[in-house]
Amino acid sequence: MDLIDTLRRARIPQFTLPRFVGAVHERLPQLPPTLGLTTALNLALDRILPRATLAPLAGKLVCLRVTDGGLTLNFTLTEKGFRPAVSSAKPDLMISAKARDFIALALREEDPDTLFFSRRLLMEGDTDLGLLVKNTLDAIDWPRLDPAALHPVRLLSALRLRLGPSNR
Repeated sequence: MDLIDTLRRARIPQFTLPRFVGAVHERLPQLPPTLGLTTALNLALDRILPRATLAPLAGKLVCLRVTDGGLTLNFTLTEKGFRPAVSSAKPDLMISAKARDFIALALREEDPDTLFFSRRLLMEGDTDLGLLVKNTLDAIDWPRLDPAALHPVRLLSALRLRLGPSNR
């Protein structure tokens, strides 16, 4: 069995980030990780996240909180896509979980219902928005993360193709 097969069969171990990680991240600007999140969401928008389904999120303040990571990511959906939101207002929807549970959710190792009913995923605020997010996550046919696609040689080849021929 090679490394790629091992990674495909692996499950994320149970872990909690050390307290100092959360303490440090709480003091750092939240805009950079929020920009990363909104960029990823915008890449998925209209590809695997149907814009029409997400219409009720338009103009709503959504907060994603990584409880052990000290991250509080506020964003909203606009006509141009997801954008970071700087607001001291109470979010319309707050979704909270540990980093491990968000990763397991993204990799489809856990489903939102299991995390919610085991109290590892908390949704506060507008319950209709919470159900919309949960149902959207459930309806998406996420491709499994293929570790082979992350091999450095493949990544560099894809980058070279995207950049076009070099002018040496």
